[in-house]
Amino acid sequence: MLMTPSTAFDQAVARVRTLQVRPELDLVEAPAPRRMAPDALALTIDASDGDLDLGSGRFVVLHNPAGEPAWEGTIRLVLYVDAIVEADLAGDPLLPEVGWTWLQESLTDAGMSYWALGGTVTRVQSESYGAMAERGMEGRLQVRASWTGAEVADLPDHVTAWTSLMATACGLEPVPDGVSVLRPRG
Repeated sequence: MLMTPSTAFDQAVARVRTLQVRPELDLVEAPAPRRMAPDALALTIDASDGDLDLGSGRFVVLHNPAGEPAWEGTIRLVLYVDAIVEADLAGDPLLPEVGWTWLQESLTDAGMSYWALGGTVTRVQSESYGAMAERGMEGRLQVRASWTGAEVADLPDHVTAWTSLMATACGLEPVPDGVSVLRPRG
């Protein structure tokens, strides 16, 4: 059976909806932008360790079977990661380069083809004053990136790359290959 482009997209989205992510990550489907492409998917993610918030993010997939010259293809993937980091780490001038390397490694480790990768990495170091002085110094790493994917069927792999980047940026320990992460009950 020959699949129509939207059918292939719908099947890839169905596979994304069945992805199992680490228990520290709460992955939720969100309203997708409808004016930018005929097919779209949006996801949000919150990372936490118990009651401690570690970060959040957003992932958007735009799919136009007719292609978009600016994308250099038919599928454009856009991500945002906002991770809380130690204040002294946020002060490290090499942090943006490290964050970009984490993004590239997550895409490479997911094993799919991509091109036209571009984006920014921002390090934020904040100090609170007055009534908020007890918060002390805070640090954040923010990654904004987009790239073009080769196959709509690779969509779950792109989402996996994003969740991997999120876990790394938030300082979660890597899960060794072949080890399944169990979700706690309740």
